[in-house]
Amino acid sequence: MHADRPPSSAETTPFERLGGRLGIEPIISDFVDRVVGDIMIGFFFKKVPIDRLKQLELEYACEHLGAHLMYTGRPLKSAHGPHRIMGGQFNRRLRILEQTLRDHAVPEDILEHWLAHNEAQRSLVTLDGPFACNGALPEQPKER
Repeated sequence: MHADRPPSSAETTPFERLGGRLGIEPIISDFVDRVVGDIMIGFFFKKVPIDRLKQLELEYACEHLGAHLMYTGRPLKSAHGPHRIMGGQFNRRLRILEQTLRDHAVPEDILEHWLAHNEAQRSLVTLDGPFACNGALPEQPKER
């Protein structure tokens, strides 16, 4: 193991490394505030009770980060199905999440896990088909 590498998930969970629920709550609160206030996607949340949204986001994050806390919300597909969420909007949420995690100094390996977990849920959230915008940047032409 490298000296600068954090303990493996076998030693501690990402949930524990972030300080448990008390460490994750401020990250989620900040993230939800940013999403709700965002000019591109905030309109989706106009009628959503923000405290409930923060609770569900907290449960969702804690569960995939290794806590023994169950997500109590509806399945993602049924919760997001009635909304016309497109790939670009999904990508916007991911970029807000990434920036929030970076601003809270979340270790890179946990940040990557968190983003990958969210990305894996794309088909449950968006209406985009197999050719959806996945946030990947197009390859830049090489200078000659």
